[in-house]
Amino acid sequence: MIENLGDKLELFVHQTTKAGNTECGDSYFYKATEEYFICVIADGLGSGKYANEASTAVIAVVEQYHHEELDQLMDRCNKVLLQKRGAAVSVLKFYFEKNEFVYSGVGNIRFFLYSPEGKLTYPLPVTGYLSGRPQSFHTQRFTYEPESKFLIYSDGYNISGAKSLLKGYRSTEAIADEIKRNNIDGIDDATFILGSLL
Repeated sequence: MIENLGDKLELFVHQTTKAGNTECGDSYFYKATEEYFICVIADGLGSGKYANEASTAVIAVVEQYHHEELDQLMDRCNKVLLQKRGAAVSVLKFYFEKNEFVYSGVGNIRFFLYSPEGKLTYPLPVTGYLSGRPQSFHTQRFTYEPESKFLIYSDGYNISGAKSLLKGYRSTEAIADEIKRNNIDGIDDATFILGSLL
């Protein structure tokens, strides 16, 4: 389902649970304020109950502290996973007035931003996962153009050719339909958030 968040962006979120499981090991959260939009995907290690417990713990932290800087947020996410199963986590924050976004990720969640001029931004996450152990973060800041599109997704999706997927004047819905159509095997929990910045 497509959601319009004010006059700032258009968003499409889709999630599927691994075949045979009742609980999804992926969790996500997003929120738009007047100043910024934040979203997070957390992919608990493995699948099922304990993966879900880890990923929902991360989401609860981001929901409570979304106003903080990303380094602080990632540190909180890491600490909440102590004595839980770990999780891959990526957090993204767009600042509307400055046309900037900040990204920080640990693990195999992928993120792409495609500008109307044809530039693909793909900040690399830190390898590994959050587990409560001391962890270094690589938080990166970029500028973005209005009408850019972004895609963030967990490793349950196998998406090749992100640039050709996002380029051109295709609607958010058409892009989302293509991702869903090409990834229907159910062998893992899978989540994607697709956005178009207005």
